[in-house]
Amino acid sequence: MDKNHQQLWDECRQFIKDNISPKQYDVWFRDITSISFENKDLKLMVPSSFFVEQLEERFLDVLRAAIRKVYGDGVRLYYNYNQVQGEPSTTVNVRSASPSAVIGQGVKAQPANPFKQQPAADFDSQLNPRYTFQNYCAGRSNEIARSIGQSIADNPSLKTFNPLFVFGPTGVGKTHLIQAVGIGVKEKTPSARVLYVTARLFESQFTAAQRKGDINNFFHFYQSIDTLIIDDIQDINNKPATQNTFFHIFNHLHQNNKQIILSSDCAPAEMEGFEGRLLSRFKWGISTKLDKPDAELRRQVLIQKAEQDGLSLPADVIDFIAENVTDSIREIEGVAASLIAHATVLNCDITVDLARRVIANAVKIRSRQINFDMVAEAVGEYYGLDVDLIFTKSRKREISDARQVVMYLSKKLAKMPTTTIGVRLGRTHATVIYACRNIEERMPLERKLYDDIHAIEKALSK
Repeated sequence: MDKNHQQLWDECRQFIKDNISPKQYDVWFRDITSISFENKDLKLMVPSSFFVEQLEERFLDVLRAAIRKVYGDGVRLYYNYNQVQGEPSTTVNVRSASPSAVIGQGVKAQPANPFKQQPAADFDSQLNPRYTFQNYCAGRSNEIARSIGQSIADNPSLKTFNPLFVFGPTGVGKTHLIQAVGIGVKEKTPSARVLYVTARLFESQFTAAQRKGDINNFFHFYQSIDTLIIDDIQDINNKPATQNTFFHIFNHLHQNNKQIILSSDCAPAEMEGFEGRLLSRFKWGISTKLDKPDAELRRQVLIQKAEQDGLSLPADVIDFIAENVTDSIREIEGVAASLIAHATVLNCDITVDLARRVIANAVKIRSRQINFDMVAEAVGEYYGLDVDLIFTKSRKREISDARQVVMYLSKKLAKMPTTTIGVRLGRTHATVIYACRNIEERMPLERKLYDDIHAIEKALSK
């Protein structure tokens, strides 16, 4: 009696089981089932697209040998998986490079995309509708980055700049720019699956998926995106599991001609705590820097902010703010909002004197450059510690906490690289990164720590 397709696949799996470790078999082959075997076409159901990548990359030789032994030569292998778990209507069919075709010449079928068949409103891109190119002020500091972003938005099908890596200091407009690209892509192609997420949210989703055993759905979701925008990618430094996951998602999207847009506070060459293979992919497309806003751009931001609020700022006020608030666009917008609020509540004219008072209260412009020694001395004085103790190897809680506060404030206020901070304290840069993250995570939970750091910052700003 002729064997049916399920019996043939059972024989095939037994051959595979005899030739790989039990753990590998249990992870990658135990749950694969046969759908059909007709006219030399073998169709297998696998849990996810991630399985397809792993089978083709790691087990192609043993799979080829097993299929030839059981089914004969000339077999065409197809993988099937559901893009949405438990919903057969979302099944994707992918042709394998194994066993009789030349490796690397697998052809992906063109099934209907169930996500694109849904109304655009069913997919939340997480884009802020205010962050458009129309609301994005152009200047010399962002001219190149803005031009590249506009090119992607105007012609999403071209992948000349893929990935697009935007970097620069805090508050210079990175988030606005990358979201403007996403909004532009949606305007050109309403059905496109465009997603904006922060790196921290990506990491949280990955961790939750791991905890719930839902990794397959996690991969399905991210591998179905047409334009993936991740903000503050530096936040997954020293997170090897998250980086490995993003590496596979990056590869899948790039190989399938999907656009990837990333932002960071520094260039790929300056990033620490990342695997080399991931950093090399960050450099595949184009990296472009956003500098601190020049005087003309600062004026434009002020004028636009006032117009949006239905007010007009006097020229001398605009000049005064533009000359005195120079670090970031975010600070300029904050000053403008505060100035308008003060004038409205007090029912007074907007003048340079009012602007001076608002700037003094809102921006806290420092009259001196803060350095490492100033931070260490301020922390020691606040906690009543001899500064020299901070530099010792002591593990006492009060000294250890003070040391971590020095690391955190040196990075935040003195803008020092973690490596340099580590050298000053006789620690590795990894220790500094851990300390800074530890302080950031504790501050929302520990009121005293929050008040301590706020008081030390206030003392340093005088």
